[in-house]
Amino acid sequence: MRWWSFANLVSNTGTWMQLTVQNLLVLQITGSAAATGLSLSVQAAPGLLLGLAGGAAVDAWPRKLTAAASQAVLGAVAFTTAALVAFDQLTMPVLMVLAAVTGLIATVDGPATALLGNDLVPTKDVPSAIALGSVVHSAGRLIGVALAGVAVAGFGTAAAYAANGLSFLFVAAVIPFLRPADPANRAASTIPATPAARPKKRRSRGTGSRDGLVFFLRRPRLVALAGITAVSAVFGRNYSLTLAVLVTGPLAGGTEEFGTVATVLAVGGIAGAVIAGRMQNPSVRLVAALAATGALLQVGAGLSPSLVLLILLVVPMAVVESVSDTAGTTLLQTDPPPHMRGRVLGVWRSASTGWGLAGPPLLGLLMEFAGPRGALVAGGLVIAGTIGAGALLHTRRRDSAAPAPASAPVPELSAAA
Repeated sequence: MRWWSFANLVSNTGTWMQLTVQNLLVLQITGSAAATGLSLSVQAAPGLLLGLAGGAAVDAWPRKLTAAASQAVLGAVAFTTAALVAFDQLTMPVLMVLAAVTGLIATVDGPATALLGNDLVPTKDVPSAIALGSVVHSAGRLIGVALAGVAVAGFGTAAAYAANGLSFLFVAAVIPFLRPADPANRAASTIPATPAARPKKRRSRGTGSRDGLVFFLRRPRLVALAGITAVSAVFGRNYSLTLAVLVTGPLAGGTEEFGTVATVLAVGGIAGAVIAGRMQNPSVRLVAALAATGALLQVGAGLSPSLVLLILLVVPMAVVESVSDTAGTTLLQTDPPPHMRGRVLGVWRSASTGWGLAGPPLLGLLMEFAGPRGALVAGGLVIAGTIGAGALLHTRRRDSAAPAPASAPVPELSAAA
């Protein structure tokens, strides 16, 4: 697990280095902000359309081999991009193809690496392993963004892609030496799924993918988790957009001030992941309560009269969001039976890609009509109100479904009486 965490730190650092310069690269090639958005959409499209198939593949193929192969292919794509940039041969059509390939491989790589990391610890420690992954992700983001500027200034844009390629190869080299803690997980990681573990009847080629969707929709807690996460992602959480406009607009700040806010968000995320590592059995109710709390803090952030007060609110916002996300991820990866987890993660990838694409445009429209303060306040109220309404509806359904208490038997009267 220590080796896996270190490998993921290296990989996340490389990924954030590349992401930091990727939008600038598209702008350099095209000079169009619309083209930048299009490249991101092309990369996300496979996750939206093929997430189910990617999850089914992870359940059917040996996990370690799948993760190692996907990491190697992602590394090859990064090296190809670096070479094209270095020799000034990268065109927009080629960039779109490379983005689509990256998104396609990620539909398999995401669930494979997530489940492989969970296999490395005993079942009781999976929540802690997921929390550690969140810490690694946040730390990699801070380091990667910082190193991106150094790499580009010293070696050029291609260096960020080359560094990301090396990080993928490092992870691929570590995977063969990992040993799952549970013998059952060890078997699932090294050999394909047995026929007994697969669905008994498959009438068509896509049945395996549909099994995951059917399972997901019949699992009320997973549906509730998806609803909470979706409304939170669409009307909140896009702080790189909403807080950037708030800081540089009504609060009259600049890039440096927003950089401070972004750093506080990242540090709060790390702190929240550390706190979440102590959770053993998170529930949907806990995720909902944390999401509603974060939404109310978002309302307060929207009403902040000064940058100092905003930063004081951003700290608990980031902590609550991180704990909520870690709790939700733990539920998502541990609630389904082992043979269904890849497909459930595939369903989640398709759904999360959908609301991830829908969120920024909707928030942009909301800010156009209500301004950054209005967007933060209205978004927070929508999140809290939706969660509150859902909790009330759940309580009423539970009460109506509960059996009525049996009435006391009436004593029979004797004939003489």
